[in-house]
Amino acid sequence: MIKFKPAIIAVSLLGVSACSQDISDLQTFIAQTKSSHVGSVKPLPQFKPYESFSYSAGDLRDPFVATVDLEEDSDTVTSSINPDQTRPRQPLEVFPLDTLSMVGILEQGDQLWGLIKDPQNIVHRVQVGNYMGQNEGRIVRITESEIDLVEIVPDGIGGYIEREASIAIGGE
Repeated sequence: MIKFKPAIIAVSLLGVSACSQDISDLQTFIAQTKSSHVGSVKPLPQFKPYESFSYSAGDLRDPFVATVDLEEDSDTVTSSINPDQTRPRQPLEVFPLDTLSMVGILEQGDQLWGLIKDPQNIVHRVQVGNYMGQNEGRIVRITESEIDLVEIVPDGIGGYIEREASIAIGGE
């Protein structure tokens, strides 16, 4: 360690002497930069004074309260049509009916199957009694050109109605 003592002192003196370098060029650059970049701030815009608003419609009718009492007809017959919630769902019931397309039929003897393509381009074989579409669409007839269904849809007053629908071959 004693051998390296003069070398350590020499390196330390060299490092200290480097710190005393002339930095006048740096000071000149800073002075020029400060003098050339004089910024200006736009004045604040003039704001209009606040004008208070007095609400004068407080004594008028509440728009969220019905003015006419809507009485339900006692003559309305409750519909006996209801979707079967306990029935196991079939694969084509997850797709809306308008996204399914009929691509053909299969026939063996007197048995006729329809071929339905879903939005994922998977072809499914269906027969009378199968369900498809999101409205409980039960297949009631299959022909060479179309598949007829009966859907159970809400009637808008708390019940359900049956609605006929069909998918034609090649139709989307």
